[in-house]
Amino acid sequence: MSTKLHRNPPFRAEHLGSLLRPKDLLAARGEEGEEKKKSAEELRKIEDDAIEDIVEKQIQWGFRAVSDGEYRRHMFWGSFWPALDGMEEIYQPPLEIFRSYAPDIAAFTEAGVLPGESVICTGKIKHAGESTYVGQFEYLKTLVPEERWGEIKMTIAAPNWYHFRYKQGKAYPKDVYSSDAEYFKDVARAYQVEFDILYKAGCRNIQIDDPNLAYFCSEKMLDGWREDKDNIYTPDELLDAYIDLYNDCVSKMPEDMHVGVHLCRGNFVGSRHFSEGGYDRIAVKLFQHLNVNTYYLEYDTPRAGGFEPLKELPKNKNVILGVITSKFPEMENKDEMKNRVYQAAEIVGQGEVGSKEEALKRLGVSPQCGFASHAVGNLVGHDDMAKKLQLVRQIADEIWPGEP
Repeated sequence: MSTKLHRNPPFRAEHLGSLLRPKDLLAARGEEGEEKKKSAEELRKIEDDAIEDIVEKQIQWGFRAVSDGEYRRHMFWGSFWPALDGMEEIYQPPLEIFRSYAPDIAAFTEAGVLPGESVICTGKIKHAGESTYVGQFEYLKTLVPEERWGEIKMTIAAPNWYHFRYKQGKAYPKDVYSSDAEYFKDVARAYQVEFDILYKAGCRNIQIDDPNLAYFCSEKMLDGWREDKDNIYTPDELLDAYIDLYNDCVSKMPEDMHVGVHLCRGNFVGSRHFSEGGYDRIAVKLFQHLNVNTYYLEYDTPRAGGFEPLKELPKNKNVILGVITSKFPEMENKDEMKNRVYQAAEIVGQGEVGSKEEALKRLGVSPQCGFASHAVGNLVGHDDMAKKLQLVRQIADEIWPGEP
C-alpha cells in the first residue's frame, strides 16, 4: 500500500466520518421516538439534501476527506454484514450468546439495555456481488469535483466485529465452519470483493472502525477473559488472529488505496464510552504487524493512556491524534492541544521515525471519534460540532501551515 505523505489521505485535519444528523432526517426515519411517516422516495430526498448540506459544510470548514456523515446509516457499521450471504440480522438476540465482559455488551447490560439487534452466521459467508456501500460513495461523487473523488472517506465495519462479541463457539454453526481459521478466510474474501468494488468506483480512502482492537487494552475485559474457561485462545493469540484477518482482507488492495483503522473506545447513548486502557499492551503488534497506512487514535481523555506507545510507529505509517472530544460540548484550549501534538511528535521521533521534525510529517489531528456513531448522536449540538471541527482545522493550520 502507498505511503505517500498528506497530498493524498490522510490529511492534517481529519474527522472520523459520523456527524450529527439534522432533525428532519431523524424525524423522517422515526429515530426521535416518532413513527416513521415518510415513503422511501421522500426519505431518499431528505437524505440527499442533508448529505449535500453536510458535504458543503465540511468543505467550508476546510476538510479534504469528506464523508456523507453516515446519514444513510442507523449505526456506524452500516449494512455490509447483513448483506453477506450466510449472515442474518436478528432482533432481540438472546443475551447468552454474547461475551458478557465484551465492553460494549457490558455497557449495555450495566445500563439495563439489551442489544437490540445483531448479525449471526447461518451459512457459508460470501459477498453477494453487490455493495451496500458503493451507492453512498457514488452519491458523494456527485457533490465534489472529480479530482477530489479519491479524498472521499468511506467508513467500513471491522472484519472481527461479529466474532469477538460472541462467546467461544457461538460466532458460527459448527456444521458450517470447523474452525475460526475457515470462518476468517471467508470473511476476508468478502472484504476483498467489497474493497475491489469500491476501488473500481474510484474510492481511494477507507477507514475501518474497530472498537474490538481497543478492547485488548482494557484490563477489565482481560480479567473477564481470564475468568471465561471456555476460551481456547489467550488474548494475545486472538489479537494475532485478528491482525492476520485484517492483513488477509487488505492483501489484494492496489498500492494507491489508503486504508486506516480507527480504534474506537465506544459511543453509547449519553456519550458513554465502552473501554479504557493505554495502547502500550498492543503497540508493537498494532503498529508493526497490522498492514494499514494510518491509525486514528483516541486521545481526548486519560482513558487512552499516554503517547509513549507511539514510539513503536514505523517511519512509513501515520497517526491521527484524536485530541478533541466529540462527546461533550466544552471546547478545548487550542494552545494546549497544539502542545499535545508536539508532545506526541517528540515521542514518535524517539522511535524508528527518528526525529520530532520527521514525526510531525506523520501526524494529523481530529476529534477522537464520530459525533453520531448511532443516529441519536452524542451530547453535543450542531453548533458545538461545527466549532470543534473548525478548531481541528485551526490546530492543523497552525502546526502545518499551508497543508491540507
